[in-house]
Amino acid sequence: MTKFQLLHLLIGQARVNGFEFRKWYVNKLGLPWTSVTKAIESLTEQRRYYILLFSHEFASHFWKSGEQITFQVPTQTFQRRKADGTIGTVTRKGYTRRSAREDVWRYHLRELAIAEEPLRYMRKYLRVIDDADPDSDPTHPQLDDTTA
Repeated sequence: MTKFQLLHLLIGQARVNGFEFRKWYVNKLGLPWTSVTKAIESLTEQRRYYILLFSHEFASHFWKSGEQITFQVPTQTFQRRKADGTIGTVTRKGYTRRSAREDVWRYHLRELAIAEEPLRYMRKYLRVIDDADPDSDPTHPQLDDTTA
């Protein structure tokens, strides 16, 4: 899947939840609107998609408020004083946690900020049935510019 295709899917999912891509693009980037295709192409140039991914407006629409999320709590190791006064090391195994939070998008923005590859992190939350071949043809599909 190309970056263009991935961004198109991410924007599409956020738009289903009420994100106005055209309005965001013109207001935040200050660039003139020509079409959805051109807008997404401009985001893929020079990694401008980071502006979109870390936008509070985009994140709050991509991850709907109150929707149940599943996330992994990492293994924790810390030192603690025991009853006899000695210092012991406590290791807690990682576990999966489920939560329905009002500000779930804030959690994801924090995780996105520490992720090595933010696009790969976002890819995990897309509702896509079938993965395309990573070495597929980079030409992108025709989009309806009137729906943005």
